[in-house]
Amino acid sequence: MTTVKTQTRETGKQSNLTELRHEGFVPAVVYGYKTDSTTIAVSEIDLLKTLREVGRNGVMKLDVDGKSVNVVLSDYQMDVLKGKFVHADFLAINMSDELDVNVAVHLTGDSAGVREGGVLNQPNRELTVKVKPSEIPDSIDIDVSELAIGETLTVGDVRDKIKFNVMNEDDFTLASVGTPRSDEELETTADEPAVDESAEVEEVEGETTETKE
Repeated sequence: MTTVKTQTRETGKQSNLTELRHEGFVPAVVYGYKTDSTTIAVSEIDLLKTLREVGRNGVMKLDVDGKSVNVVLSDYQMDVLKGKFVHADFLAINMSDELDVNVAVHLTGDSAGVREGGVLNQPNRELTVKVKPSEIPDSIDIDVSELAIGETLTVGDVRDKIKFNVMNEDDFTLASVGTPRSDEELETTADEPAVDESAEVEEVEGETTETKE
């Protein structure tokens, strides 16, 4: 298992965090199993390399003051415009205990409703599963081949087909197939004025650069 080296840091001014990021480090915090909450900084290059190796939900080791700690990346913030980490939260774990993790849902199969002209919708793209760290999947495949127009697929419909303990309620929607849009609806959409997204971009940029101390 890859070990990512860290350096401890003091919580301080925003300028200190900005300097860390300019030097290629990600301000972070590690907490959890037998670990006091500790503010750290990790090399962004090392973090990205490790995530490519183990996956978003994979287990990695952090070297914190000479102590090797098994962790998962529990949360993070990204600057979507620059494609860079702003902050990361690492959860120290006991490899023998199960934990709740969010796993991406991958829809598979050619939906019967889509073949008839319907529109496939995926309102929720993650499931929460309880699993041991060594068994965390990269994604969960959900077959929508039999889904017809007007039908909805929920957790209750597929729970028995998923080998993991799914924590979501039975009515949690995974996919649905809507009716085809009429030519009139499509023409109405095409005639709508373009939206000025500049204000939205400024808002997103402000949110994504918010950091934790």
